[in-house]
Amino acid sequence: MSNVRLRQAIALEAARLMYERQETEYFTAKRKAARRLCRQSVKPEDLPSNAEIREQIQVFARLHEGDRRTAHLREMRLAALHFMRQMRAYRPRLIGSVMTGHVRKGSDIDIHVFTDSPGLLTDLLENEGYQFDLERKQVVKHGEARVFTHIHVHDRYNFELTVYPDDKAHYVFRSSITGKAIERASIRELEEFLIVEYPGIQLDAELEQAVETLDPYAVYRMLLLPLEEVKQSARHHPEGDVLYHLLQVFELARDHRPYDEEFMLAALLHDIGKGLDPANHVAAALSALDGLITERTQFFIEHHMDAHLYRTGALPPKLRRTLETSPDFEDLMLLRELDDRGRVPGAVVGTVDEALDYLKELERSNG
Repeated sequence: MSNVRLRQAIALEAARLMYERQETEYFTAKRKAARRLCRQSVKPEDLPSNAEIREQIQVFARLHEGDRRTAHLREMRLAALHFMRQMRAYRPRLIGSVMTGHVRKGSDIDIHVFTDSPGLLTDLLENEGYQFDLERKQVVKHGEARVFTHIHVHDRYNFELTVYPDDKAHYVFRSSITGKAIERASIRELEEFLIVEYPGIQLDAELEQAVETLDPYAVYRMLLLPLEEVKQSARHHPEGDVLYHLLQVFELARDHRPYDEEFMLAALLHDIGKGLDPANHVAAALSALDGLITERTQFFIEHHMDAHLYRTGALPPKLRRTLETSPDFEDLMLLRELDDRGRVPGAVVGTVDEALDYLKELERSNG
């Protein structure tokens, strides 16, 4: 294989790894791609640049997402503007793929904010009702160690805020890909950009409509996280707490129905009522999720305990016939099977945020 063809092949494989979120760093992706394609080591000059890989990522996005990608990017940019207006006091600047248009599966909205007091920023986020995690990461570059503060905001579109001191507000940040000044936009610049990019857009009206729409994923997260502290009977649930059980059932559901977001959502949420009313957890779950889930997901949650009685022969005949005539009867019984199997001490599971991110991406890819 010629050096040019090898370089192209590595770029394509590295792009696939990054688009599918198997890798998040360009350097790691291109090295892994090279190992998969070549038995011998590859010279550094034969490896594709970050820019070449980024271009191939966009090819994957266009092929797999089509027109949905354009609508998705528009929604993300509007979400960024709404959020930045709320963070106005901290001089937010939109950067990254949402700014440049190079979004891929799982892209966050990246924003720089500037303050000498990150605590004031987190207070504002709390007052606005956002759920977030604060992370301090040490990075060593050119022999110098620096600590960066990141705030991960969990919303319908996830945000990653990088917090810099006030005196860096006018600093020129440079791209690790091109070495040039990164593209970024203030609130005013983003407003002007959107008006040019999307002729006829009514910014305030669209933002107002978006604000009035409740984000169901924020509600799911709020209901799920406390379940780590809700312990269960060791006899029936040797795995331990409710959250651990739900994450196990979700993983099993994803193995069996990776394309069925309604089924997987039911697997993840079917026992959330145990943190609200353990004596009647099904009714509590349905009440908390009212208006947020589809009728099919509601059917699974409402009848997951009936499915247990069905298997034991203890279900009343009328309800038994009701379940059997449902088009989702087989899936309900599969959920029951997975519910019973998701009780393994020490099983490996993902996090709540990983599960919700998977469901968000599936929802978007399904249109």
